Parts: sequence; structure tokens; C-alpha cells
Amino acid sequence: MAMSDYFSPSAGGDHAFTFEATKETFGTGALAEIGAHAKFLGMTRVALYSDPRVAKLPAVANVEKSLRDVGIHVAVYDKVVVEPTSSSLVTAIAFAQDGDYDGFVSVGGGSVMDTCKVANLYSTYPPEDFLDYVNPPIGKGMHAPGALKPHIACPTTFGTASECTGIAIFDYEGMNAKTGIASPRIKPNMGIVDPETLRSLPIPVVAANGMDVFSHAVESLTARPYTQRPAPDDPAMRPLSQGANPYSDINCIEAIRLIGENLEHAVTNPDDFEVRERLMFAGMLAGIGFGTAGCNLPHGMSYAVAGLVTDYRADGWPRDHALVPHGYAVIVNSPSVFRHMGPSCPERHLRAAIALGAETKGVNKEPGDILADKVIAMMRTIGIPNGLSGVGYGEDDIPALTEKAWPQKRVIDNSSRPIEKNEIRSMFEQAISYW
Repeated sequence: MAMSDYFSPSAGGDHAFTFEATKETFGTGALAEIGAHAKFLGMTRVALYSDPRVAKLPAVANVEKSLRDVGIHVAVYDKVVVEPTSSSLVTAIAFAQDGDYDGFVSVGGGSVMDTCKVANLYSTYPPEDFLDYVNPPIGKGMHAPGALKPHIACPTTFGTASECTGIAIFDYEGMNAKTGIASPRIKPNMGIVDPETLRSLPIPVVAANGMDVFSHAVESLTARPYTQRPAPDDPAMRPLSQGANPYSDINCIEAIRLIGENLEHAVTNPDDFEVRERLMFAGMLAGIGFGTAGCNLPHGMSYAVAGLVTDYRADGWPRDHALVPHGYAVIVNSPSVFRHMGPSCPERHLRAAIALGAETKGVNKEPGDILADKVIAMMRTIGIPNGLSGVGYGEDDIPALTEKAWPQKRVIDNSSRPIEKNEIRSMFEQAISYW
């Protein structure tokens, strides 16, 4: 995929891409500024969303103080569920509907920020049916009819980059399926990215977050070019996942480089705060990148891995219920995907491998294999589970995983070339174990 591909649309392909500057405040201690930003956005009554674990950390207390110091009323909802479900969202929406709030603040990981996005949308424009806004084929994929109330997102992890995107992911319990809502209007008005919040992040979470950042970046880099995506009937309604583009490439290559240079060191030297700062910056860059280009197969497959979990529990996360953390669910598929899809855009897989730090000179391998081998080596070093078998799946689970992944067209169709259902199955089979 050369640069010329961007400017030579395929038959019926788009001729342009749309990107919006994401307003972000980045820096140690930046959370103390939130009161000023909230006041500037016109907030007077704020619903502050968090989860039971994060709510006990200094970040939430600091945010509350900053908001109250400028005269803003704050009500805290601290019952967000890690890996939200449709029922947990209903409860969060009810809190928003009952409070007559004119602004939202989220402090936590992706689950918290996504829950807050949904609460804002559903309380501002209540739908006739819960599935109206949910992505097809599970829901109708309706667009928000207007602007939402202002939302400031404050991540306390660095993996999801939910502060940068108009995407919210959850488990729809009616079908035991991972799905979500994608709309430019649920994108937070701004993010406050304060590396200070990472000081208490457990090592396994650092490892998983880093792999999620890498996946966002490499999937965006290896997505189909925006010129190969069908042009929209209405240019104002281009999808969030527009395909690889020059703006996204710049952000994603740098994010991959930062992960390659810093993630292993962050896991083996947990007291090195400067390394965590770099990782959080990488997460923000990757979020800006995939917020424009979109992810593809590893994320599409991850929703099946997360949705069908039965008894896996990971160190560093709540252990009261089965859970495959998102970073694990994505990266256990990735090496298999790189090997399978590498020939479709070899130069882009090679760029990713070089940015990650792989040795390429004199190496007689396909670029997808070079990238896969480098990722597998990192997985082993930082303690990522050994493929699907490492998170509780076996050969007998492949058909069910395939069936659950195949409907994730929003991301699967963003692949560098069209794929068939049997290819999904083959990639799952090759992801059972790597060493």
C-alpha cells in the first residue's frame, strides 16, 4: 500500500476522509484542572462516573475537589461494571435520568468512560428500544439525533483511549455477545490524560493495556485504505472507521514505536514512572489513530473471546466473575492474524515490525511473520497468556468463537482485503497456542 493508494480511489471508493482534532489535556497533575474546563463547558450539575475500585483512589477525590472548588454540584456514580453489560448500562442510565445533570465526567478505564458515554446518550435522547442505538446486526445503529451534554473523560489506564473515540463497547446479555455503539456524537468533548493516575496500575494491567495500544495502532495501520471504502451517500455521515489514512498513520507509527521501546521495561521496572508517562502518551496517539481509521480483525475476534468466557480469571482484575481482559482478548489473536493477512499489505506489516523494534535486516521471512514473531516474544516477556489456550479455550471452542466473531462487520469489513468466514476459523485455529 503506497501513498498513491490513498489518492486513487477504487470504483465507488471514497475520495476523502474526515478527521476531528481531539481536545486533550496531557500532563502529570492535569486532573487538578478539570474544574476550570468543566466551568468553561457550562457545567453546573455533574454526574461523575467511576467504578468501585477507582472510586477509592486519589484521582476521583481530586476531580471532585476541583469541580466543587469552582462551585459545581457533583453526584458520584461508582457502580460501573468492568466490561459493562446491557443490564449494568441500564442502571447507569437510570442514575443519569434521575439527576437533571447538565454535564458528565468519567474517571476510570474504558469501561467507565464507555458507560458514561452511553448514560449521556440514553438520558439525553431516550430511545424507544434499548437496541435502537446499538450497532447492527444486533441493533438498528441509529444516530444520536443531536448534540449531547458535555462530557470530560479522565482515563486512569492507558489502553482503551476511549477518551478519544465515539465508540462504547459492552456485553449484550440477550445474545451473550459483545457489541457496542458507534457515533461521533458520543465522543467526549475533551480528555484529561494525567499519567499520575498510572502509579497504582498493577503490572498485569500495564501489560494488557500496552498490548491493546499496540493493537489499536497496528490494526489501524493495516486497515483497508479509506479510498477502498465505499463512499457514503451523505458525506456528513462518514463512518468512524474510515480506513487507513495519512493522518492516522502518523499517530499509529509513533504509538507502535513507543510501545516497542517502553512496554517491556515498564513491566520489569514498575517503579520507573517516566516509562509509564510515555506509554500513556502512546495510548492517546493510538486512540487518535484508530478513532479515524478503525480497528480490524484482532478486535473483531476479541469480542468473541471476551463474550464466550466461562471461567477464566486474570490477576490484576476483579476475580468475582469470569473475565478475559480486553487487551488479552485482542492480542491472543493478533500473531495469527498477522501471519494470515500479512501478504495483503506486506509493506505495512514491515513498517509496524520495524517500529516495534524487530530485527529485519537479513531476515528471510514474510513481513507478517516478522511482526508476529516479535509480538510473541513480547507476550512471553511481559506475561501475556499463550494464545487462546492461555485464556481457557480449546479446539472444541473454535466453531462457537467463529460464529460469534463473524457478525462483527464494523471491524471485520475494515480489513485490508475482504475475508471469508472460514478464514476467521483458520485464524482462531492458529491462535490456540504460540509456544
